[in-house]
Amino acid sequence: MPNISEELFAFVEEYLFRGKGSLSVALVVTQHAKASGLPFDPEKLLTASSGQILGQGKGAVQAALKRHGIERVLADEGGRTSRGSLQKMRNYVASLNRMQSNGTVDLDAIESFWIDRVHEFFAGKPFKVKLDAARSLRTVVRDVIQQAQARQKTVPGVYYTGAVLQHLVGAKLECALGHGSIEHDSFSTADAPKARHGDFLIGDVTIHVTTSPGEAVIKKCAGNLDDGYKPILITLQKGIPVAEGLSANFGIAERIDIFEVEQFVALNLYEWGKFRAEGRRIAVSTLVNCYNEIVEDVETDPSLKIELRP
Repeated sequence: MPNISEELFAFVEEYLFRGKGSLSVALVVTQHAKASGLPFDPEKLLTASSGQILGQGKGAVQAALKRHGIERVLADEGGRTSRGSLQKMRNYVASLNRMQSNGTVDLDAIESFWIDRVHEFFAGKPFKVKLDAARSLRTVVRDVIQQAQARQKTVPGVYYTGAVLQHLVGAKLECALGHGSIEHDSFSTADAPKARHGDFLIGDVTIHVTTSPGEAVIKKCAGNLDDGYKPILITLQKGIPVAEGLSANFGIAERIDIFEVEQFVALNLYEWGKFRAEGRRIAVSTLVNCYNEIVEDVETDPSLKIELRP
């Protein structure tokens, strides 16, 4: 019989089932499976209006957690069902039904698996940003990046800095252009399988975000130009001279825009805040909330999130 834990871990990785919304769906659906047995039709888990997952709510989620000695609230908005959570429910039901077809499924063991993921979620420590009017906005951005760099040194092979840069830029673009206007991918998503022109494609502009510009990304920028796109490269301060030198070597120095990430993000924060102290606080809060939503949607590591402190 297939190893259930291995199947569930594979499911978690494929469908990014580690955010609080995903975990809430998993816990509620597992309760339905225990009550009705497997296999079952996912459409029967919809309310009469077909807009909500039956029984989905903070109370049901917290009841499941309390049985395992967890008092912390997983999601205050546990009762809110989005289009994305409906698809997550269908994907999870399909996985449970598939496991059932391969042999008897221990739903108590499956529930314990999800409880372990909840413990991991609560254990993930986010980066922290202090909202201090005396600090420059570039310093706020730099602070998050430096925390990512410090964490990366303690966890070899995990590229926290690159992920933070990519999602900060993604959040900045989404705040500027409107919710849902930008397609986001996990940091580990390779360019080739999706034939991506860069990390973000907006109109005829392709945006590359990197901590360490090398020949590979400059070649991509040259390819963008050949394909009729306008490339922008966003990197750390130390990467600016490297990127400028490489772009000159490739003969595209005057055709590519290269920006330092702190300035790229901070200038918009000033503009959104209308150059007023309270406006800046709101702008930073909006950016961080958008960043956290992106991390929850596309990443499996909740510790990539940012916690705002007054």
